[in-house]
Amino acid sequence: MSDSRDEWLFKSETYDNCNCNVNCGCQFNLPSTHGYCQSAFIGRIVEGHFNGTPLAGLTWAALYKWPGEIKDGNGKRQIVIDERADEAQRAALETIISGAACAPLSNLFAVFATTCAQSCRTLFLPIHLEANPELRTARVDIPGIMKSRGRAMINEFNGEPFHIALARPRGSFEFTYAEIGLGTTTVTGDMEMAYGDSWAHWCVHHFNQDGMVRERSRLTAWLDA
Repeated sequence: MSDSRDEWLFKSETYDNCNCNVNCGCQFNLPSTHGYCQSAFIGRIVEGHFNGTPLAGLTWAALYKWPGEIKDGNGKRQIVIDERADEAQRAALETIISGAACAPLSNLFAVFATTCAQSCRTLFLPIHLEANPELRTARVDIPGIMKSRGRAMINEFNGEPFHIALARPRGSFEFTYAEIGLGTTTVTGDMEMAYGDSWAHWCVHHFNQDGMVRERSRLTAWLDA
């Protein structure tokens, strides 16, 4: 249950790369591509607070792996938090990303928490993130833990970047809109995994203590062009 004493906002521009093909079962209600799931979320908070603790400007990562389908559970999770965060910010981000202090099953973190049987120790490290959602590009480096690169898909007929996006006005606990591309990720340490040229998306994670905040993302500006 959400603690009524906690009021918070988490608005993050996030890059996610998982091991599925470009019809990720999480978004299309399909089985996973390979019969198991691995995923890495990395974001920068553009607006946020936990009670009186400001969170804007901090980076974070959440790494997940499941031996089968996510719904079958027995997953493993590790949280990585920006080393620049002070003690209060570290506690706040760990609370949010672990799926606590919110209504049950009301956002991505809370849902995934119910499917993870093991939580590795939280790490506090420099998280180097360069992400451009409009261009579908990303570069991630968490020293000693993770490297990832995201890119746009390429149209085989003209060699130009292929623009495809996904709108989720209802039924999603993660986003209302995402840009779609491809990513390649390697993770070492407790969450060792590697996959390449697989599903990637760029989105805005906009959550508070009551659940997902649904609003039109700035990424949809091209619709008015």
